[in-house]
Amino acid sequence: MTAAAASGLRVERDGPVLRVVIDRPRRMNAFDLAHMRALLEVLIAVPGDDSVRVVVIAGAGAAFSTGADLAAMAEGERDGSGPVSPEVVMDAANSVIRAIVDLPVPVIAEVPGAAAGVGASIAVAADLAYAAESAYLLLAFVNVGLMPDGGSTALISASVGRARAARMALLGERLPADEALRAGLIAGVLPEAELSGHVAAVAHRLASGPRRAIELTKRALTAVTLDRLDAAMAAETRGQCELLVGPEFAEGATAMLQHRPPSFP
Repeated sequence: MTAAAASGLRVERDGPVLRVVIDRPRRMNAFDLAHMRALLEVLIAVPGDDSVRVVVIAGAGAAFSTGADLAAMAEGERDGSGPVSPEVVMDAANSVIRAIVDLPVPVIAEVPGAAAGVGASIAVAADLAYAAESAYLLLAFVNVGLMPDGGSTALISASVGRARAARMALLGERLPADEALRAGLIAGVLPEAELSGHVAAVAHRLASGPRRAIELTKRALTAVTLDRLDAAMAAETRGQCELLVGPEFAEGATAMLQHRPPSFP
C-alpha cells in the first residue's frame, strides 16, 4: 500500500490528468498530519513528471474536506517518538498550499460539498474550483478558538474583499456555492450529478493546451493576486501556534467533540 493510500488518498490517472481524491468520508475528509503529508508528497512529485498536465483535487462522498481532524488532534497526534508541535502542523498545511500555487500545471478543485477550514484553503488555492450546488465554503476556525490558516486570509480576501472575508473569518459564516461564484471565489457551480463530468472536461481541455503558455500565465496571475500569500501564512503561523496550545482552542475542540456550544474563557 502506498503512503497516499494508507493515509486516505486515492491517486488516479486519466491520461495527462492526475486526480487526487481525499478519501476519508467517515471523517468528512478531514486532515490529520499523515494525510496532509501524503497530499504534499503527491503534489511535490508533479513537477518531475512531464506526463502530468493537470491536477484535480476532489473529495470522496458528500464533502470536499472539513479541515483539520479535531478528533486526531484531541487524541494527541505523534510524529516519530514525540507529540506533534503546532509548528509542524502549520508547516505541513502551508507547504500544501504553496505546492498547489507553485505547481507548473493547473490545479482544479472539485468540491462536492463542504469545504471548511484548511479544506476551504485548499479549494480556493486551486487555479479553478468547481462546486456542486449544495456545496459551501466555511472558515470554521473561530468556532473552535482558532484563526484562519492555510493562507486563507490572503486567498479569500483576494477574491471577495476585506468586508466579506471578515464576515467569514470573524463570524464563521458559510459562503454558499452560488454566492462564492458571484464573488469570484470559484469558477463554476454545477448540479451534483454533472460536477465530475464537467471537471473532467475542463481538465482535458487544459491538458491539450500549450503547456508552457499555461504555466507562465498561471505564474503571472499568482504574482498579481497572491503577492502577500507568504506574509499572510507567516502571520497565520505565528497566531495559530499560540492559539493551538491556548485555553480557547482547548474549550472549542472539546465542545465540538462533545456536540455542545463552547464556553470560551
